Amino acid sequence: MKTRILTAVLAMFTVVSFAQKKEIKRAGKAVEKGEYQEAKSYLNQAEAQLANADEDEKADFYLYKGYALVGNGENVASADLMQAAEAMKKAKELGHEEAQEGMATVSNALVNSAIADQNTEKYAEAATKLETSYRLNTQDTIYLYYAASNAVNGQDYDAALKYYNELRDLGFTGEEVMYTAVNKETGEEERMASKEQRDLFVKAGTYINPQEKKSESRKGEIAKNIALIYIEKGENEKAIAAMESAKQENPGDASLMQAEADMYYKMGDMKKYRETIEKVLEQNPDDATLYYNLGVSSAELGENDRAIEYYKKAIELDPSMKNARLNIAFVILSKEEPIVKEMNSLGMSKADQKKYDELAKSRQGLYRDALPHLEKVLENDPSNIEAARTIMNIHYQLNQTEEAEAMKAKIDQMQAEGTPANGQ
Repeated sequence: MKTRILTAVLAMFTVVSFAQKKEIKRAGKAVEKGEYQEAKSYLNQAEAQLANADEDEKADFYLYKGYALVGNGENVASADLMQAAEAMKKAKELGHEEAQEGMATVSNALVNSAIADQNTEKYAEAATKLETSYRLNTQDTIYLYYAASNAVNGQDYDAALKYYNELRDLGFTGEEVMYTAVNKETGEEERMASKEQRDLFVKAGTYINPQEKKSESRKGEIAKNIALIYIEKGENEKAIAAMESAKQENPGDASLMQAEADMYYKMGDMKKYRETIEKVLEQNPDDATLYYNLGVSSAELGENDRAIEYYKKAIELDPSMKNARLNIAFVILSKEEPIVKEMNSLGMSKADQKKYDELAKSRQGLYRDALPHLEKVLENDPSNIEAARTIMNIHYQLNQTEEAEAMKAKIDQMQAEGTPANGQ
């Protein structure tokens, strides 16, 4: 009797195993036809007995599951994408020859979904999907970099720090060759998807001047972000140590020196910031932006004359730098406050009256010194309403009513035309 019962059980197992194999095959056919819901149904039926399947059947199961969950790649739920990634990884572990292609499909779906999340400011979800995409193919380190950026935007500093440290340990630079050519119709330089595409367009005669350019290294940016995250976490010593370590690995790297300067700026250490920027200037003496930044730091340190000199140097190197001209004017006008304070403290004696008149004259001198810089800004940028308002106020203070009213009319016109308040 026991033998008969055992035979019956074995027979039942054979039937279940056969049915399971049948369901997995049906799921595969449904996936091929694009009938993903039907495929999921077959896979759900097969999953209960999956432990009894052989390795090849399990590999098929996970491959089809990954494809069924991703579907056509549009509007896929985050949970389904994550499950699809896990399924494809299992299919690969089990040696399925099509798993690599399946992983690429899931990776593309993850990246596209992450872009959609990023555009709607769902930064945490975007970061998770991009990291998952990277784990599917660790050659795609750029996705880990983008995951870190999204983690920062989502203020998940622990995750961002983990990703950036991993990128640093991998020696990631983010450098790539960019293939460009100039569109003959527009005259604009455009980046192409590949060398082959660019060469094809050039051969067709629609593009000219083919170029190959190497993008800048992101090592400095990564080092800076690691340091800034530590600062955000209130761990300044770790920030400095991280930056020092990066500098030792890449001595003389100008981007790292700039990152170090940014770190000190974030810490509020303007003195160290300026010292570092001056070292960067030794390697980039014609960089107008660096002189502009030195002007900003000097102004924040209260070194107004020094700030003006830096701003003037920036303008000399880049005459279009309107913010430098604006800042010169504002640095000059910042000297007004102590003059006004002293004027208000004076009494009614003859000596005080004489002092008052001298201070009033000095105050007007500041207005006259600032005015040419503001007028130059407005000349180069006629829609800069900030400069226009300051010019108007200066004319009123100098009792130049006619000029002030003319500028007021100009401002009214700007506002009527919808010029933004900052003139941008």
